[in-house]
This record gives sequence, C-alpha cells and structure tokens, in this order.
Amino acid sequence: MVTYESPDSVSYEEEIKRQLYDFSASLSTYIPTSLISRINQNDTTAVVDELFRTVFNKAVEISKASDGAFDITVAPLVNLWGFGFTGDQPDMDPNKIDSLMKFVGMDKIRIEGDKAVKDLPGVMLNMNAIAKGYSADVIANFLISKGVRNFLVNIGGECVARGVNANGEVWRLAVEKPIDGAEYGEHRQAIVFLNNRAMATSANSRRFVEIDGVKYAHTIDARTGYPVMHNLLSATVIADDCMTADAWATAFMASGLEKSIQLLQKHLELEALLVYSDENGNFNTHATKGLDAVVF
Repeated sequence: MVTYESPDSVSYEEEIKRQLYDFSASLSTYIPTSLISRINQNDTTAVVDELFRTVFNKAVEISKASDGAFDITVAPLVNLWGFGFTGDQPDMDPNKIDSLMKFVGMDKIRIEGDKAVKDLPGVMLNMNAIAKGYSADVIANFLISKGVRNFLVNIGGECVARGVNANGEVWRLAVEKPIDGAEYGEHRQAIVFLNNRAMATSANSRRFVEIDGVKYAHTIDARTGYPVMHNLLSATVIADDCMTADAWATAFMASGLEKSIQLLQKHLELEALLVYSDENGNFNTHATKGLDAVVF
C-alpha cells in the first residue's frame, strides 16, 4: 500500500509497479530467473546490479554488528525447515542440518567486481529478511525524487513515512500483538507515531511449522541451524531507513530478549519495541526510551 499526496495530482502507480517489478527481478528468490536465483544456481554469467550490491553490503554490516545473528546465507537451512523458496516439507534430521552448516556463514560469499563469489557451490542466499524493507526504501526514494513530501509506503508491514497524513497528523501505525492465528488487525500491542522514519516488525506468530506437537518458528538461527526457541515473540524496529529496520528486527528475533536489549544499548540510532512472554505466559514489552508510541 502506497499512500501519497502528489504535488501535481499525477498518479505514479504504473511507475511504482515498474520499480517493484525491477526490484523483484533482482532480489526475489521466488522468481527462478531473478539475479539472486541465478547466483543461488551458480550461474557464472550473473552480474551483480546496484540493488543486489546495496542489500548485500547492508547484510554484511548488520551481520557483524549483531554478532552473526543476521545472516543471509541461512537459505539452505530455511529451505530444509520448509520456510524457504523451494516449497519443501520441513525436515529436522540432525544429520542433514549438520551437513548444511558448512554452507552457512557470511564469510563464505563476497562481491568481487560485478560478481558474487562463493567459497562453495552449496552457498545460497535468502534476502527476504532485508530486501522487503529495502523495497519500501526504493519506493520512498522514488516518491521523494518526484517532489512528494507526504507519503506512507507499506510493503508487507515494512513501512517508510514522510511528512503527514491526510489529516495533517504524523503517521500512526499499529503493531499487532503476536498471537498465534489471530486475524490481521484483531489485537493491537501498540500505536507507533512514525515521524519521517522507517519501521519494520518481525514475529513468529504467523509463520511456523508443527512437528510432533511442537511448534518451530520460521526464524532460523544461522549459528545453530535450528529455529529459535526463546520468549521473544516480536521485534519492531524504528530506523532512518527500512532496510536497516527490517534486518535488525530479524536479528533481534534470532538473538532473543536479553541479547537484543544489549544490542539496543549499543545501537542508540535504533528505537524498538520488543514483545515477550514472561514465566507465566503473559505478554510483556520492552521499549527503548526514545520510542514515540502508545503501548497497550
């Protein structure tokens, strides 16, 4: 959803669609002919474009800053657990998980010139935890280039806001309470006032698999090969750009509550709302001091 006030009353719908089409042609793992898919398929003719390079470099940056919690080389494990682009059924065979770990790690792939160079052919990338946020940035930057001052870009819950809404007020966005199976908008955890910044939320309440009565979250810890098992239920991050917010939201979900709080104390450029369950199963929240929000 892209809402904007056009200074010249011109509709940019078709141009926005073209921007998103070009973006998907580069970074969508669900398109077999996309650039990232070709790199995953070890196509030696694949040439890195500026979209791919930008996201890859940011992924490297946040992987280091999060002590490896954020890792786009987790793709083989995400596919094995049934959350990836292959459509496979989940497989929790420890031997298979161990065998795939040799392909995981940000040190196993790099950009040299206009090529993505892997240490091993089995290394694959899944940028879904950062690319969606960047797609919101791309559309936001396009609107800014057209002189649009007031807009809200919302792509799958990753948002960029500038200026004010139709009522002349700062944009207000709801953060959902992370309840398994709840309808969208059914339960609100907070209302965030997004003043010329970006916001992204990562949660495990909507994407999980159940194996032998046990629920496994879609957030895979690249350092262990297994879905995270902790009491952090969702992470909402506010940053200057949505690519950064998106990646950090995933990094926090991979890190857990205590580690995320420690990381936030180091990265004061971020604001965040962490929703977690206490020892009694009740929802609690941790919010950074600068978060402009009403928390329920």
